[in-house]
Amino acid sequence: MSDIEEIRRRLRESIKHCGINQKEIAKAVGISQATVSDYMNKEKLPSIDTLADICKVIDVSPAYILCFSDDI
Repeated sequence: MSDIEEIRRRLRESIKHCGINQKEIAKAVGISQATVSDYMNKEKLPSIDTLADICKVIDVSPAYILCFSDDI
């Protein structure tokens, strides 16, 4: 699995398991629910700033999502 595929997988799984729905994540971050869905279901990744905001909302380390650490 490539690093990009692993980043997508980690982001998708973290969003699925955070207990917050896509609409709430989108509202908290200031993006559309469709954009959150795109991050989960398509080959689209957020900008670094947006990723950092999403990580705050879902309470996951950006280092984990970016494969710098295995600690969530």
